[in-house]
Amino acid sequence: MKHHETLENGQIGRLQRVELRDVWSHEAHDFTRWLEQNIDVLNDAIGFTLSIVERETTAGDFRVDLVAEDESGQSVIIENQLERSNHDHLGKLLTYLTVFEAKTAIWIVKEARAEHIGVISWLNELSPSASFYLLKLEAVQIDDSRCAPLLTLIVGPSEEIREVGETKKEFQERDALRFRFFTQLIERSQQKTSLFQNISPSTTSNNMIRAGAGKAGVHFAYLIQAHTADVQLRINNNEELFNTFLEKQDEIQQAFGQPLDWQQLQTARNLCRITKKLENGGYRDDQNRWAAIQDTMIDAMIKLEQAFKPHIK
Repeated sequence: MKHHETLENGQIGRLQRVELRDVWSHEAHDFTRWLEQNIDVLNDAIGFTLSIVERETTAGDFRVDLVAEDESGQSVIIENQLERSNHDHLGKLLTYLTVFEAKTAIWIVKEARAEHIGVISWLNELSPSASFYLLKLEAVQIDDSRCAPLLTLIVGPSEEIREVGETKKEFQERDALRFRFFTQLIERSQQKTSLFQNISPSTTSNNMIRAGAGKAGVHFAYLIQAHTADVQLRINNNEELFNTFLEKQDEIQQAFGQPLDWQQLQTARNLCRITKKLENGGYRDDQNRWAAIQDTMIDAMIKLEQAFKPHIK
C-alpha cells in the first residue's frame, strides 16, 4: 500500500494577518481600484459572477465605490470600508441601492459590528426584491509570501431567510388583525357590560383577553381564532373551586342555556377551564361580519358571567 509523504514541520508555513492599510493604504485609490481589477475574488466569496465593473460611479450628488452587473444583468452596488462598520456607511449602502436602482448591495468591511450584522440579516428577511451581502476583508500571508486577500461572507440572502421574513410578516399581520378585532370587541362590550371596562388588548401575539372574575386566579376570557371564538371561565391553581362548580354543573349550564365544555388540564398552573365554543366566525372572516361575530361573543360572555357569578365566592 502506497503512503502519502508527510510534510516535515519545517515545511509547514504559518498564516498571519497583515494590517489592511499596509496593503491598501487608501480605500478609494488603492483597495477599490484593486477590487475593480480583481472582481473574481469577490465572485468566489459571494458565489455568483459580477461583471462590467465601474468605479466611483455617480448619480446626482451620490458616488458609489463600485457598480457591477450580476448574471441576470441587474445592477449591484459595492460599498467598501477598510474600517469597522459604522452607521454612515450603512446609510450610504441603502441610499445607493435606491439611487442606482440596484437589486443587490454588497458591503465589505474590516470588522462588522454585531448590530450591523443584525440589520443586514433583517433586511434580507424583509426585502424580497433586494439582496444584501456583508463581507469581512482580511489580508493574509504565509511566512514571507506575498499578501493575499481573504474575503469571508458574514451575512447573505437565502431561501431560509426569505421564508423567515415571510413568516414574520404573516405573524405581524395576524397580530394586527387580532388587535383591531379585540379593540372593537371591547368597545362594543362596554355598551352592554362593565366586565371588560378597564381592559386593553395586547399589541403582541395573543389570541386572548381576560378580565378578573372577583376571585384570585379566576378570570373570564375571550379567545379568538381564525374562524371560531371561545368564551371561557379560567381557573388557576384552584382545583377545589373547579370541583365546586362541577358539582353544580347542571344548574350552571341551565342558567347559561347550553352545554359547556369542562376541562381540567395538566399544566404548570393546574389550569381548569369551562368553555363555550362559538362557530359563527373569527378574526380572519370578512371584517364586515366582525360586528355580528363580536355581538355573539358578548352575549355569550354576559350569559357565562351571570351563570357563574352566584357561585364565585
